[in-house]
Amino acid sequence: MFNKTISIIGGTGHVGLPLGLAFADKNYKVQLIDINLETIKNVNKGIMPFKEDGAPRILKKLIKNKKIFATNDLEKVKFGKYVIICIGTPVNKKLKPETRNFLTFFKNLKKQLSNKHLVIIRSSVYPGISDEVFKICKNKTKNVSYCPERIVQGKSLIELPKLPQIVSGFTQKSINDSKKLFEIISKKIIITSIVEAELIKLFSNSYRYIMFSISNQFFKICHDLNIDFDQLRKNMIEGYDRNSGIPKPGFTAGPCLLKDTMQLSSFLKGSFQLGYSAMTINESIPIFLIKDLEKKISLKGKTVGVLGMAFKAETDDIRDSLAIKLTEYLKKKKINFRYSDPYYKDKYILTEKELIKKSDIIIVTAPHKKYKKIRIPKNKIVIDIWNILPK
Repeated sequence: MFNKTISIIGGTGHVGLPLGLAFADKNYKVQLIDINLETIKNVNKGIMPFKEDGAPRILKKLIKNKKIFATNDLEKVKFGKYVIICIGTPVNKKLKPETRNFLTFFKNLKKQLSNKHLVIIRSSVYPGISDEVFKICKNKTKNVSYCPERIVQGKSLIELPKLPQIVSGFTQKSINDSKKLFEIISKKIIITSIVEAELIKLFSNSYRYIMFSISNQFFKICHDLNIDFDQLRKNMIEGYDRNSGIPKPGFTAGPCLLKDTMQLSSFLKGSFQLGYSAMTINESIPIFLIKDLEKKISLKGKTVGVLGMAFKAETDDIRDSLAIKLTEYLKKKKINFRYSDPYYKDKYILTEKELIKKSDIIIVTAPHKKYKKIRIPKNKIVIDIWNILPK
């Protein structure tokens, strides 16, 4: 049973839980190890702690069949060969990577390890961090791999079997064993060096973040010139495939794109000017919209309605959401605001209907599909950078 048991650290999170479901559904026993007692409790009841397409039904089935369970007991790793690390690697308020807690965790983990274990790092890290992990673990096991996740949150169970899995390791055995494990859920395996694997993940997210910043910069230029960028973008793309990759502008944020771009910037000791510029453009969008609004009208006595709190469409995840940063800015400016989201819930949340009724100004901050059908009265001021509302 040892060789058919997988421990996932950070196992009830957005990366670890879908991965655990995928392996458990292939007849592996999966131990979801986490420190969040509330999500552990919910998972063991068969309740998904966040929105993930297709996951609720699979989780209930696997809990019932005792193929998966959640716990806060790190000692459980002794009972399984595979230890997959899916814990966060955040940046601080100065946008510098916080690696101390990440590396400290491995100092605690190694007490539970033996030479029979394979440790697989799945968290996003910059070059050199996997080396530090190996140095910590090597006296217990030299079988350490770096195999980054690249799924889109909310579509993990759809993407895991489709996307090629990057595999790298410090020993040939760690590479072979990691390849064999991921072949269970992935159709294609790509073998690289450790540093290449680390950079593939960071480059992928930085590239997307930079592309969004280009559109956001174009949007700001057009906005200042009173030009509809959405229509201009359509005209750029129509019949001209070379421009087809230009994304829509919007509130570009979340727990990955900015963070990984800043990890890369930190690794390059501040010389990654393109990444830094992307950050300043994307992070400026909420304040840009409010300052532009203040040039046209007084916001004194007005209520701003924030439509969508999640960091992107069709999720309930508000981590590093620019909608949150928008509300913080409004609060600082002492401007009244209310907010709504169909997926995120708290005690202050309003329905879309309530928000529209109680707000003078509506700002669309997340492009949830259901907003395509929302009708907003003509007497309301609407800011829809996503261009998702019906015309």
